[in-house]
Amino acid sequence: MALPQGTTGSTMPRRQLGRHLRDLRNRARMTTRTAAQQLEWSEAKIWRIETGQTSLRSLDVEAMCKIYGAPSDLIGPLTALARETKARGWWTAYGDVIAEGFEVYIGLEEAAARLSTYENEVMPGLLQTEAYTRAMLIAARPEMPASEIDRRVQLRLARQALVTRADAPLHLDAVISEAVLWHRIGEPEVAAGQLEHLRRMCDLPNVRIRVVPPDSGYHEGMDSGRFVMLEFPELRVGEQPEPPVVYVESFTGPVYLDKENEIDRYRKAFASLGSVAVDAREGIEAARDSCRV
Repeated sequence: MALPQGTTGSTMPRRQLGRHLRDLRNRARMTTRTAAQQLEWSEAKIWRIETGQTSLRSLDVEAMCKIYGAPSDLIGPLTALARETKARGWWTAYGDVIAEGFEVYIGLEEAAARLSTYENEVMPGLLQTEAYTRAMLIAARPEMPASEIDRRVQLRLARQALVTRADAPLHLDAVISEAVLWHRIGEPEVAAGQLEHLRRMCDLPNVRIRVVPPDSGYHEGMDSGRFVMLEFPELRVGEQPEPPVVYVESFTGPVYLDKENEIDRYRKAFASLGSVAVDAREGIEAARDSCRV
């Protein structure tokens, strides 16, 4: 059985391997407790493996395959995938400024083919200008050293290359509350520059930006809040892509949702937002005019 190849970094290989191992355990009708007892591990370790939270040694994968009764033709590909779980993505160089748990998101974003996002407070990170990002960081954390702010800005700009790269750029579908266009982050010239950048981004063939007018009435974004849904490509012809993931950024940390019913609810929420959203260009022009006053 052929398995999908990993992408830059270890996030996707860890997720793929964890999903295959969980499926094998379920087929063997074995609980995490039973598996942990037979392997002389903790249940927490099994959970971290199956949710893609940790890298794995080939020997550990072989041991799991043995107790799960995995087909012999699957063991080789799974142990090869285990070696990919130790790969380091470009973002590890920014480990000193990446919030706990966010490196998982960056790895998923790097591997995604399509990103659908709803933002009701600030400009989506992939659409921010350098000046906007810097002004927002200074306002949120005035005590942060300038050197750390510089590093965080550099990380944000590096992530944006996904949208503008020549080879298979990320398809970005952003729905933004119109109020975000009017929020003043930084000096007037920062706001004006951000709006001009947003207008230019609207012209990219792989980018769609819409806004939700204030008179749009009820939509499911009122219940869902801000979120990002990531969808992944087929890595080989005929193979199933990695299941989608929804990322929700809460005040206390990131939440990753990947159950089918969870994804379905967020798909419906995004469709509801799309039914009331309009092309962003008109709203951008109105907000730009206010910057000139």
